[in-house]
Amino acid sequence: MPYINIRITDEQVTQQQKRKLIEGATQLVVDVLDKNPKTTHVVIDEVPISNWGVDGKQYLGTKK
Repeated sequence: MPYINIRITDEQVTQQQKRKLIEGATQLVVDVLDKNPKTTHVVIDEVPISNWGVDGKQYLGTKK
């Protein structure tokens, strides 16, 4: 039973984008590992942007 955990920042991710991530990750393990999609679990964790760091610094997102 594959378990895939995707972590992303909580910056305006739509339900459609999450659905595509779940579908794509599932298809990847089907194609590469020959796993059954019916037993493949995908969890998306949305991390608050203030809890994310890059290059040794707290990442605060991009200004739009």
